Amino acid sequence: MTHQIPPLSFSANDLAPAISAVTIGFHYGKHHQTYLTNLNNLIQGSPFAESSLETIIAKAPTGPLFNNAAQVFNHTFYFGQFKSQETARKKPEEGLLRAIDKDFGSFDKFVEAFTSAAVSLFGSGWVWLVRENSGQLTITQESNAGCPLAKKQKPLLTCDVWEHAYYLDYQNRRADYVKAFWSILDWKVIEQRFNE
Repeated sequence: MTHQIPPLSFSANDLAPAISAVTIGFHYGKHHQTYLTNLNNLIQGSPFAESSLETIIAKAPTGPLFNNAAQVFNHTFYFGQFKSQETARKKPEEGLLRAIDKDFGSFDKFVEAFTSAAVSLFGSGWVWLVRENSGQLTITQESNAGCPLAKKQKPLLTCDVWEHAYYLDYQNRRADYVKAFWSILDWKVIEQRFNE
């Protein structure tokens, strides 16, 4: 099996000024593609040659195979949740909003907690909104290629806080990147993930 990354559902300019076309070009066009190329090379002739990303993440030992599979999944998930600011809704609706209100107190409190987790994560990594097996929504911080699938959590939303996600646009101002991140989320996609 050769893994592929899906095309973007938006043009490279659609997320500006939150994320520039230059950042999209490097982040999606080069970083994401490199993880995919590495993954496809690593699985050739291995026991994972015909495995899905989810299987590799759940069963592969730590190291290059896990890291590249998780980064392909994480980046595909990340890029799949965006929409231009002009057409993006500002918050979720119905079931997801009720679940956020229940588990975080309010949508504003959730945004505050998620933002704090994203800004405070030391080094490179990911911040996730996940649903636990109990059904509870929680926010998790994952270093490097950490992925909720490895912990049997259901991912709903993620923020990439590796420097390559924001440095061309924001330099060391991670907090400004995370603030802008909220303006381009496609809550319909996130609601679909919640409802699956």
